[in-house]
Amino acid sequence: MAENTEGDLNSNLLHAPYHTGDPQLDTAIGQWLRWDKNPKTKEQIENLLRNGMNKELRDRLCCRMTFGTAGLRSAMGAGFCYINDLTVIQSTQGMYKYLERCFSDFKQRGFVVGYDTRGQVTSSCSSQRLAKLTAAVLLAKDVPVYLFSRYVPTPFVPYAVQKLKAVAGVMITASHNRKEDNGYKVYWETGAQITSPHDKEILKCIEECVEPWNGSWNDNLVDTSPLKRDPLQDICRRYMEDLKKICFYRELNSKTTLKFVHTSFHGVGHDYVQLAFKVFGFKPPIPVPEQKDPDPDFSTVKCPNPEEGESVLELSLRLAEKENARIVLATDPDADRLAAAELQENGSWKVFTGNELAALFGWWMFDCWKKNKSRNADVKNVYMLATTVSSKILKAIALKEGFHFEETLPGFKWIGSRIIDLLENGKEVLFAFEESIGFLCGTSVLDKDGVSAAVVVAEMASYLETMNITLKQQLVKVYEKYGYHISKTSYFLCYEPSTIKSIFERLRNFDSPKEYPKFCGTFAILHVRDITTGYDSSQPNKKSVLPVSKNSQMITFTFQNGCVATLRTSGTEPKIKYYAEMCASPDQSDTALLEEELKKLIDALIENFLQPSKNGLIWRSV
Repeated sequence: MAENTEGDLNSNLLHAPYHTGDPQLDTAIGQWLRWDKNPKTKEQIENLLRNGMNKELRDRLCCRMTFGTAGLRSAMGAGFCYINDLTVIQSTQGMYKYLERCFSDFKQRGFVVGYDTRGQVTSSCSSQRLAKLTAAVLLAKDVPVYLFSRYVPTPFVPYAVQKLKAVAGVMITASHNRKEDNGYKVYWETGAQITSPHDKEILKCIEECVEPWNGSWNDNLVDTSPLKRDPLQDICRRYMEDLKKICFYRELNSKTTLKFVHTSFHGVGHDYVQLAFKVFGFKPPIPVPEQKDPDPDFSTVKCPNPEEGESVLELSLRLAEKENARIVLATDPDADRLAAAELQENGSWKVFTGNELAALFGWWMFDCWKKNKSRNADVKNVYMLATTVSSKILKAIALKEGFHFEETLPGFKWIGSRIIDLLENGKEVLFAFEESIGFLCGTSVLDKDGVSAAVVVAEMASYLETMNITLKQQLVKVYEKYGYHISKTSYFLCYEPSTIKSIFERLRNFDSPKEYPKFCGTFAILHVRDITTGYDSSQPNKKSVLPVSKNSQMITFTFQNGCVATLRTSGTEPKIKYYAEMCASPDQSDTALLEEELKKLIDALIENFLQPSKNGLIWRSV
C-alpha cells in the first residue's frame, strides 16, 4: 500500500469528526468548516486545528458577538466571535427573520446598506465585500436593497433609511476603532440606531438561523438582481440640499479670508466635506494629501481616532502652518465625528474637546435660531440634548435662555430615539451631542454627523472673524455668560471583566453592604446615580429617571462642590472611562482655582474608587 502523504493526513484530519475532548468545540469546528466559503478564514481555522491550538479555537468558535452600541463590532478574522463573511451572513439572516416578523411590507420598502473603506488582506475581509454579502442575503429573499455603489459617511445610512422609507439599514464600519476591527451598525425605520429590545430580539433570530441559506453566499446578485438599487446620487443630492437648513451666512462664507485644512483620517470624509463646503458657499478646504484617500492600514496615524488630540493631528497642523490656515477640521474614518483645532496668537494650537465644541455649537445654534425665528416661534418649544456623561453647559444655557435641555443615556442611539419623540410632539431640536466629539446640528439626520458639523464650525469661525473674534475667545465669552464648565475625560484599559465587575461592586457596597460612598477622599458626595441598578439618591423614590442599563456599568457622583463625575465601562472597548466636570456659576471666574479643584477631585476619584495599581489597570496612552 502506498504511503500516506502529509497532505492526505491533513485532509483526513480536517474531514473526520473532531475529537478535541470538548464536544461543544468539536461541533463548532464542524459547523465552521462546513459553512465558511471564504478560503482565507477557512484556512485560519484549519491551521489552528492542524496545530492542535484548542484554546485559540475555543476562543474563536465557542462564543458569539453580542450587540453593543447599536450593532456588532469586533476584530476581522475567522471565528464566530469575529467579523467575517460568515458572521455577517448569519447576522443578516437574523435581521431578515426579525424584520419579516416586524414589517408586513418589508418586501415593498426594502433595506439600506452602506460601507466604509476598511479591509484586511489576511482574511480577505473588506467593508465593501461585507456590504455585498449583506445585500446578497436579502436579495436572495426578494427584498429590495439600496446598496451604495461606493463608500459613504455613516450618517448617509440613517439619512437614506428615512428618506427612502426603508424598514432598516446597516452600515459596515468600525468608525474610529483600530485597523483590525470592523462592525455592523444597525438603524431602524426611524433613522435612529436600534435600541432595546430590538438588539436582543435580532440576536435571538441570528442564533435561530446560523446555517447559511441557499443563495446567502451569492454575491453575484448585487450585479444581476433587479431588486438592487444604488441610492448614492439621490441621497447625496438630498443630503446636501438639506444642509442648507443649517446654513445662515452663505454670502459671508463666500467672502471669508479664513483658510481651512481638513483631514479625513484615511477614511470616507474627503469628497463629502468638499461638497458640503461648496453648499455653504466656501472655497474648498485644503486636504491633507497623505490622509485624504482611503487607506485601511491608516498608515500615518497610530490610531485613527481624532479624539486623541494633537498627537494624531500632527500632519494637519503642520500643513495648516505651511498654508497659513487658522482652523483644522478632522473627521474620523467614517465621518460621523469631528475634531477641530485653532491656531492661537502665540503660535500654539488649541485642540477643542468635545465638550468645548459643544459649548460653541450650543451658543451658535441658539443664536441663529433667535435671529431667524418666525414671529410666533416659542422658545419653550425648543430643545437641546446631550448624553449624561457629557458637559452640562447646554443645561446652563437652557436655564438662562428659556429653552429645554434633556439628558439621555450615553450613546447616540438614545439621543436619536428621544429626538423622534420630541419631533412627533411638535418640538424643535436645535442641537445634540456626546462628549466623544459626536455632534448633530438640526435634525435632518438622527445620528451624529461629522460632515455637517465640519461645515457649521467653518461658518461659525467665518462669522466670528468679521468681528475679530477667534473660536477660543468666543468659548470664553460663552463660559463667562453661562458659567465655566471645565471637564476632563480619560480612561484606563482593563482586559479582565471580573476586575471591572469587582471595582463597581465595591462602590455599591462601600463601607457596608448596599451602601454607596459618602466621601471620595476629602470630597463630600451629595448624590449617587447608578444606571446599572436603577438607583438615584436625588429622586424622592430613589429610582433613576433614565432607563436602567444592566449590561454596562455606570455610576455618577454629584459632589457638594458642584462637580459631577461618572465612571462607566465602554460599549465597544476594554475600557473604564471617567468623566469629571466642574460646573461653576457665572460669578465664579477664577479658572485656575476651578481647574485645581477638579484635578484634586479626579486624583481622589482614581486613587479611592478605581485603585489602578491594586487592580492592574493600564493608564491611557496614545
